[in-house]
Amino acid sequence: MKKLSLHWQILIAITLAAIAGSLVKYGSLDGNPLQFLGIPYVSVFEYIGTIFLNALKMIIVPLIVSSIIVGIAGMGDSINLKSIGVRTLIFYAITTMFAILIGLSLINLVSPGYVNGEPAGKLLALNNLNIEGLEKHIEGKGAADVANIFIRMVPPNIVSAAAEGQMLGLIFFAILFGYFITKLPEKLKASFFKFWDATFRVMMLMTEWIMKFAPIGVFGLVAGVIAKTGFVAVKPLAIFSLTVVAALFIHTTVVLPILLRFVAKTNPVSTIKAASSAMLTAFSTASSSATLPVSMRALEKNIGVSSGISSFVLPLGATVNMNGTALYECAAAMFLAQAYGLDLSLGMQFTIVIVALLTSIGVAGVPSASLVAIAIILGSIGLPVEAIGVLMVFDRVLDMCRTSVNVWGDIVCATIISRLSGEQTNVAICCQKKGD
Repeated sequence: MKKLSLHWQILIAITLAAIAGSLVKYGSLDGNPLQFLGIPYVSVFEYIGTIFLNALKMIIVPLIVSSIIVGIAGMGDSINLKSIGVRTLIFYAITTMFAILIGLSLINLVSPGYVNGEPAGKLLALNNLNIEGLEKHIEGKGAADVANIFIRMVPPNIVSAAAEGQMLGLIFFAILFGYFITKLPEKLKASFFKFWDATFRVMMLMTEWIMKFAPIGVFGLVAGVIAKTGFVAVKPLAIFSLTVVAALFIHTTVVLPILLRFVAKTNPVSTIKAASSAMLTAFSTASSSATLPVSMRALEKNIGVSSGISSFVLPLGATVNMNGTALYECAAAMFLAQAYGLDLSLGMQFTIVIVALLTSIGVAGVPSASLVAIAIILGSIGLPVEAIGVLMVFDRVLDMCRTSVNVWGDIVCATIISRLSGEQTNVAICCQKKGD
């Protein structure tokens, strides 16, 4: 018997969680919560969800560090790092910033965190906060806080940074470490690369193993929310999800195609068709890393980008270029802030934008890994990390969408870098023959 795909398992888990959570909710209307061995079912659900979230947090540091080191160290000497590397990073920064601003604009316009003019926190069973105290905590944050973010990118103690989960410092260290591995003599370089490549492969296996329990974790998180609130929580979450999808659609069909057309002089429709296998794989697996082999094949065979560029741009992009993820992180943080009734100033919103941009660099290319990055953003504005539990209701579908955008962004970047480097891609040749 064929095993169900992970996304189907998660969808089934969400359905069962809705049933179980509603039964507990309506079975406790008399004021006496339903219990299992003397423990309220709500606590059981939350316990299961917490274990799953902790498992994701457990692997994120070694996974990100090893993936970045392997990506940088494995780029080889066949390309010019100074020209291609700088162009790639500039492109990643610009497109990610565009994506974040689109998400921020739509969230401010739609305001899904408010229902009938009131914060949706109670409907979502979010813990009460001292809003006045929180507003004093973030008051005046803006440019100075952004400057502190860059200071944290250079940690004085890398071990302490790893223990405290300071991802930006770890990312910076991993980039430098990977780069200087390429400067070692060939024998030493090979040994270092084999070690970190093996570490990365082990972490990917661990990630795949943990994700096998994702349906159970999602069941606990979703059932816990519904057991507290019933289905009234669905409305603001549905509006939020539709807003995110609309923002992703705008970035995918407007921003990136414009760059292809006017920077790479390439037909966007032809490029999308050539990359369709990678985007569909990304949508079904919700994993940029798992899609990487398919993306490289589509880029080299269908689009015609050289292996020298694709072997650098795509692995690096699978780690640091997360257009869809960065958009979602910013939108999610803004949504939760609205749900808590927190009125964020433009300066604080700018801080969220910068943090989303920087933390998206360190998001592993595995399903739902962005939840950890969202936790970092929530911490930067003083919101409790536990609030991300409510996002799990529609997170799988949104994860599939934003992963497709991530992969599409990587392919667009590689195509543009290829054209700027003087390569003649298949889609560009096709366009010229047609006089496009």
